[in-house]
Amino acid sequence: MQQYNHPTSWKLPTKPVSIAPLITFRILFGGLMMVGAVRFMLSGWVERLYVEPRFFFKFYGFEWVEPLGQTGMYVLYSLIAISAAMVMFGLFYRMAAVIFFLSFTYSELIDLTNYLNHYYLVCLLAFLMIFLPAHRRFSLDTWRRPELSVTHVPSWVIQILMLQVGLVYFFAGYAKLNPDWLFRAMPLAVWLPAKAHWPLLGPLFEQPWLAYAFSWAGALYDLTIPCWLLWRPSRPFAYLAVVVFHLLTKLLFNIGLFPFIMIFNTLIFFPAAFHERLLGRIGYRTDNEQVLYKFPTAGSQLLRPALIFYFSFQLLFPLRYLFYPGEVLWTEQGYRFSWRVMLVEKTGQATFFVHDPTTGHSAEVENRRYLTAYQEKQMAIQPDLILQYAHFLEREYRREYGLESVKITVDCFVALNGRASRRFIDPEAGLTQLKDGFRNKGWILPNEEMGLSDSSRLTVTSQ
Repeated sequence: MQQYNHPTSWKLPTKPVSIAPLITFRILFGGLMMVGAVRFMLSGWVERLYVEPRFFFKFYGFEWVEPLGQTGMYVLYSLIAISAAMVMFGLFYRMAAVIFFLSFTYSELIDLTNYLNHYYLVCLLAFLMIFLPAHRRFSLDTWRRPELSVTHVPSWVIQILMLQVGLVYFFAGYAKLNPDWLFRAMPLAVWLPAKAHWPLLGPLFEQPWLAYAFSWAGALYDLTIPCWLLWRPSRPFAYLAVVVFHLLTKLLFNIGLFPFIMIFNTLIFFPAAFHERLLGRIGYRTDNEQVLYKFPTAGSQLLRPALIFYFSFQLLFPLRYLFYPGEVLWTEQGYRFSWRVMLVEKTGQATFFVHDPTTGHSAEVENRRYLTAYQEKQMAIQPDLILQYAHFLEREYRREYGLESVKITVDCFVALNGRASRRFIDPEAGLTQLKDGFRNKGWILPNEEMGLSDSSRLTVTSQ
């Protein structure tokens, strides 16, 4: 009988490999994050996203995170840019990596309406970089202290970055295996015709078959590209596909830094010799004497269980939507943090009503009094944001009008992926009596037009 080994007894792959891929990753990651932070400040987004709003939507469990005011937010983003530059150059690397992770993550936790998948990916990569010896060669730290320099690291150091990038692609592809994407070519069938004004290619974007071709090719690409990058014969062609795919999505949909993040990240799949040649163009030199980095004894004992926990979470958390009834594209329960990239064209309109049970009077809320246009757009299609806003309105009306008891209801309609607008939230639900959490939100109305029925999913206790 084969002996069972407990997961924490599994050994990490420790074969010595060149540190060069990790150096490339450090330089490109830090440089891109520095440029992104500077661009964020110069574009006026600090004021638009963190100064102008009157109310900020919170991530569950992080309600304590608050904006720092105009000056404070510029200080925070300056800190992000400076720490990213220090990571890039490998200067006081550990401290810089910690500061970058904490400052960037804090900025992204301030307002949930700013959530994007690539911001989440940056947080994860920044967290991993804290613990990796990416500064142990070709850095200002080794220039200051030559005794820190090493030539090789255990192979798992490179492989965990490959795994993290591979998981993003896999779950992005897995999420595309839904009826809307495969059999209705949605939302590409809506988005591509909007580019019909392009010269030369414009008429092509109006062809219905192109949306289907892009949809199926996109799903196949996401599901298989990590494998093609791992296989040496196909790697150059796979990387060409990476570049073409992400530049095309950048041109078509203007999705920020995400294409460049993935173009740079996927270089980690290339062998050490490639990175040594690449770095050689900026002064990197190989060393005939092999010096292997060894993790501190105390830390090495925690490595296996920590990595098992981390990647178990990365594997399981995106699947939590299976425990909720309804279609995740409609209910949004389990939607975030699961690499669902560009899957919906969703618009909504939410009209809130404040009721005074004592007098029986009701009043319609003017959302623009409290929310920016962007916040209102995001709130109207996400149930937990609708609930947060209702609780905010309760506090505001109690404070402003001295009401002892307030009931908040919403008349909300949402249109998803080319379908007609449908009622989204139970209009009779007293939202101020409900609490946010991981339980099913029974006050979200079902959408019978979606491809999967409620009975096809597992359920958790409803509220």
